[in-house]
Amino acid sequence: MVADLGDVNVNLYNLQDSCRLIHEAYQKIVAAGCVPLTLGGDHTITYPILQAMAKKHGPVGLLHVDAHTDTADKALGEKIYHGTPFRRCVEEKLLDCKRVVQIGIRGSSTTVDPYRYSRNQGFRVVLAEDCWMKSLVPLMAEVRQQMGGKPMYISFDIDGLDPAYAPGTGTPEIAGLTPSQALEIIRGCQGLNVVGCDLVEVSPPYDPFGNTALLAANLLFEMLCVLPKVRVV
Repeated sequence: MVADLGDVNVNLYNLQDSCRLIHEAYQKIVAAGCVPLTLGGDHTITYPILQAMAKKHGPVGLLHVDAHTDTADKALGEKIYHGTPFRRCVEEKLLDCKRVVQIGIRGSSTTVDPYRYSRNQGFRVVLAEDCWMKSLVPLMAEVRQQMGGKPMYISFDIDGLDPAYAPGTGTPEIAGLTPSQALEIIRGCQGLNVVGCDLVEVSPPYDPFGNTALLAANLLFEMLCVLPKVRVV
């Protein structure tokens, strides 16, 4: 059974309070036995969602598709924004770091080794260039083995895809994944213990023809199809 729960209330003038409101809302959703699939804008939302997930399941595995690792410490002095959610999750022990995989990572950086933090935590970082011109089915076989049967969460930033396919996002990076590779990643999670998913960073003002929204909606539907106990024919 599937229900549309509508929007989660947020505080438009206070990001930390928005995180509190999201956390409280998802605690209720998870406590009710629901598996949440979330359409979001800013990737910050994954942080309070994972707070609620970890409270029920303990530290979870993470399949993170993105152009960026989102493990920065702060920006303009602020520790909560869309570039820091997974560092905050590590600090709060929300993630099972040996079961975290980041796929599609690329783009410019302000540091010499932008992937050092992720790798130091035990994350597997798969660069976009290591995905070019190939099927990701073999990669997902390795990911499946890494995740095992323990709870895992899927967080899919639409900018993981090349902007030729998904231009409607705030931080596009060239030479990204293709829609077919995105399907291989998601369908590769069939049979895993997926306890929640999100699809984030779609920005309608940058998506005048709706291509990005169409792609995002289909990817989230694919995530629905790989949830435990869902039968696909």
